[in-house]
Amino acid sequence: MLVERGWSEVRDRVRRVNRELAGRTRRAVRLTRQRWRSAPPRQRQTWRLLASSTALGLAVAGTAVAVAGPWDSGQRTAERARAAAGERGSGADHSGDDAAGSAPRVLAELRVEAGTGPGTGGAKNVPAPKPAALADALRPLLDDPALGTVRTASVVDAATGRELFAERAARPTTPASTIKLATAAAVLSARGADHRIETRVVRAGAEAERIVLVGGGDPTLGGEDLEELAEDTADSLTGDGGSDDSPPEVSLGFDTSRYSGPDRHSIGPNPNLAPVSPLMVNEARLDDSRHGPAPRATEPAREAAERFAEELREAGVETTGKLSKTEAGGQPKELAVHRSAPLSALVERMLTHSDNDIAEALARQTALADDRPASFEGAGKAVERRLAKLGLPTEGVRIADGSGLSRDDKVPAALLTRILELATEPERPALRPTLTGLPVAGFSGTLDSRFPDAEGGAGLVRAKTGTLSGVSTLAGSVVSADGRQLLFAFMTTGADDRAGSRAALDELAAELANCGCR
Repeated sequence: MLVERGWSEVRDRVRRVNRELAGRTRRAVRLTRQRWRSAPPRQRQTWRLLASSTALGLAVAGTAVAVAGPWDSGQRTAERARAAAGERGSGADHSGDDAAGSAPRVLAELRVEAGTGPGTGGAKNVPAPKPAALADALRPLLDDPALGTVRTASVVDAATGRELFAERAARPTTPASTIKLATAAAVLSARGADHRIETRVVRAGAEAERIVLVGGGDPTLGGEDLEELAEDTADSLTGDGGSDDSPPEVSLGFDTSRYSGPDRHSIGPNPNLAPVSPLMVNEARLDDSRHGPAPRATEPAREAAERFAEELREAGVETTGKLSKTEAGGQPKELAVHRSAPLSALVERMLTHSDNDIAEALARQTALADDRPASFEGAGKAVERRLAKLGLPTEGVRIADGSGLSRDDKVPAALLTRILELATEPERPALRPTLTGLPVAGFSGTLDSRFPDAEGGAGLVRAKTGTLSGVSTLAGSVVSADGRQLLFAFMTTGADDRAGSRAALDELAAELANCGCR
């Protein structure tokens, strides 16, 4: 009996794999045909030439590899031998135990450079900046009139956690988008870096002809994901008794019960944030953008369900009746599921591009993990609670949303630097994306057009930006001229000149990068 059941499970698994491969092949062929048919003749000729050139290039490269070998793990053995004879950390180890460039190793190297890693004699090799010298360098910059009426600041030594400079650092002020650091730390602590958000298709109770698309809170669900979800659903329906000769017919509903409360932010309709829904496609954007302001659907869940119905028809499943909002209820049978990228990747994307839709979704994931209502209020309270559990200073903290669009948010600069400091600690690897997601000055995300040169901090500063009318903030990490990792938060309110206040904050961060201050 056990043997028979084992073979049955293997057979079912093989069938599922075959259906998945067949579905992917159909999608690829259909997409290729559509692109070929829609392309003009000149474009088709270009593709033919490209294919020929690629084949020739591969042949030449293969010959070169054979001549230059032997190879091992993607590296010529002669080069590896020379590297092994060189200094430690040259990249000769290809064991794969710790992927090159992973966050823990990068931060470990930063600590070694800063004189705090194993075998470096603690912090003796590279002294930390002296607080008095740091104050002499920063206070004149904080006096810049462009910074407005309220200016707070905190600078912390990452190696020791010691605050080296403070300017009303405990005063809660409006953080704007730097509050996303709190959202990141909270959700990573609550859910874990590897958690994935599920979008499911289930049967509605005992009704074999009714299915429900259940939103789980993934704002990054894309059109191709929806297509794959539809094809997997079609395969499940066919396997449940349908046939190719008689395509199954179903009625379709969509479930948004995972969230509660209003779906509109207090700022009202805004191109920076869609109505907050657990079911949406590409953040409900009505254009091809992936981040930044964009026109949004007014009913993201209904639009997603309508697109899903179209994909079902493409996959051979007819939908009948009226599309309706419903709840799956109970423990429905799952027909198909799509899982988002891990939270580590979502956090990095949120921080790099200051993505408000992802921020609100992650705040609600924190609430769900703590069995709180997944609403603006419930998510804010859940994030506050998580920060307190991490041992962070939360006195006077008020979190009204996950994105920082609300002026009711109040956070002190000292909290932001403490969040960043926790993310550097080796015993807290789950929080590492809070650092690795920070934009790089002059190169990526919301800092790609700031810090124009190396002397001004380009490539040296990594920081989360924050901007509202009259509010400018900047919080992140920098390695000083002496190789010491410093964590900082600069916050200002009441600034009339947005460009001027940004430039003044950038100058403060650049000063940290270029100042040994000893």
